Amino acid sequence: MNILVTGAAGFIGMHTSERLLQQGHHVLGLDSFSPYYDVGLKRDRASLLLQHPNFQLLEADINRPDVLAAIEKTMKPQRVVHLAAQVGVRHSILQPMDYASANLTGFLQVLEWSRRWRVEHLVYASSSSVYGGNRIVPFAESHPVDHPISLYAATKKSNELMAHSYSHLYGLPTTGLRFFTVYGPWGRPDMAAWGFTRAIAAGEPIEVFNHGRMVRDFTYVDDVVDSVLAVLYRPAEPIETGSTATGPDTSTAPYRIFNVGNANPVQLDVFIQAIEQALGKSAIRINREIQAGDVEVTAAETSSLQAWTGQSPGTDLHVGVKRFVDWYIQRYGVQNM
Repeated sequence: MNILVTGAAGFIGMHTSERLLQQGHHVLGLDSFSPYYDVGLKRDRASLLLQHPNFQLLEADINRPDVLAAIEKTMKPQRVVHLAAQVGVRHSILQPMDYASANLTGFLQVLEWSRRWRVEHLVYASSSSVYGGNRIVPFAESHPVDHPISLYAATKKSNELMAHSYSHLYGLPTTGLRFFTVYGPWGRPDMAAWGFTRAIAAGEPIEVFNHGRMVRDFTYVDDVVDSVLAVLYRPAEPIETGSTATGPDTSTAPYRIFNVGNANPVQLDVFIQAIEQALGKSAIRINREIQAGDVEVTAAETSSLQAWTGQSPGTDLHVGVKRFVDWYIQRYGVQNM
C-alpha cells in the first residue's frame, strides 16, 4: 500500500513510518524539519527511516505551493497519516501565530490532497488538549469539547471540525486520534520524560508544576503506533441508517474520533519516581504553581477504540519509562548512577 506520512521525522511519525515499513508498505515521509526543537534529532530519526528501501523522504513545508506536484511525482497515496503540526501548549501562548499556518492552513492542504486523491482513509493527530475545561473524568469522545484553554487545543478541535466537513461533503473517511501524553524512545525534548531525565541525570533541579499533583494519562509510543495502524486499516464509516449523531464522536458521515491513552492516569509525582528509579538517582525538586494553559487532569476513556479496533494501550508505566531512560542513556552517554 502507498502511504503518505506527514511529520515523518517527528516522534510519533518516525515510529509509525518504521512500523508501516516493517509491514511491507511503501511510505513517503513529508517533513519540514522545523527548528521548534533540535533538528539534529529529527535528522537522526529520518536517517533510520532512509535505511528502508521502501521509504522516500520529501523535505518541504506542507504549505509550499509545489508540494502537491512533488508528492504526486513520487506516489499517489492510498491512505494518509497526518502527524505534522506545530505542537506545544505553552508555546502556543508565547507564539500563537506559529499555529495558524501549520495546524490550520496545513491541515486544509492535507484535506484537499486527500479529496483530490480519493484516499481510502485519512488518519490525523488530534490531542487530549481538546477536552480543555471539561471536568468529567475520564474523558470520553462523546463529551463536549467547546472550552479549549490553549490556542493549541483550539487548533486541534478545529481540525476535527474541518475533517467532518470533508467527510460530509466528499465522503472522505477521516479519523482523528486524541493522543494522551505520549512518551518513549526518540521522544520530544520539550516533553516531561525528556526534561526530567536530562536534569535528574545531570544533577540539576527540576521544576514540578502544581507541586506534582498534576494527573496525566502517560501513553507509551508503541501502544500509540498500534492504535494508529489499527485505525488506519479500518476506515471510518457512517453510523447506521436511522441513527442520530449525538456527539463529537459520531456522524452520519464516514468520520470517527478516538481517544488513544493508557487509561491508567497517575500523578506527576509517580512519573518522576519512575524516572528516578530507572536512573538510580533522586531528583532535586523546585515546586511551582500550575501554569497557564495546563489542565490538572487528563484521563482517557478508551472503550470506543477497543470496540472498533481491538486495541487497548496498556504498557506499564515503569516498563515504558525504563525503556525511554535506557535509550536516553545510550544516545547521550549519561552514566547510570
